[in-house]
Amino acid sequence: MPSDDVAKVVTSYTFKPSLAGGVRQFELTDDGLVWQAGTRRGTWPYASIAAVQLSYRPVSMQPRQFRADIVGGNGQRQVVLSTSWKGFALVETQDAAYRGFMLALHRRLMEAGGHAVFHGGMRPIPYALAAGVLIVFAIVMVALIARALATDAFAGALFLVALAAVFAWQIGGFMRRNKPCVYTPDAPPPQLLP
Repeated sequence: MPSDDVAKVVTSYTFKPSLAGGVRQFELTDDGLVWQAGTRRGTWPYASIAAVQLSYRPVSMQPRQFRADIVGGNGQRQVVLSTSWKGFALVETQDAAYRGFMLALHRRLMEAGGHAVFHGGMRPIPYALAAGVLIVFAIVMVALIARALATDAFAGALFLVALAAVFAWQIGGFMRRNKPCVYTPDAPPPQLLP
């Protein structure tokens, strides 16, 4: 039977960020966040973690990828991805493990009572610029569709509508998930966790 002084169960997460890169390992211990990236290793006490930034970052090999940037008190940054390279052309999602690790990290940060700031989504200025570009794109698409209908180019109008729908589905989901927000560690934004 384990004694009372036995450490709590350690929550860990491992992923491989690229085909050629090394494995990244993270553990939540009583001492803090223990990380290892290749030959580099460190321990950050929870109270010394300065920031956590959650975002949704799809890439070509994995259209559903979540990312967490953890910033230590010294300004050093560790990136945690919800996907892991398993082979030359295989990227595997680790949704349940990533979500569990992120929720446990937030819980530990809240218990430590540090001064970390929690941000979700994109930074406000790039988000506003991207939204502006999308508005211009939407105006241009509406004008092109109206022009195609006015000249009886129904096939062209149908193509433009289909193109706009696919674009809105892809980019709209990205923009919706990455809307800038500030949150508390007890309520991470659900759209930024798998």
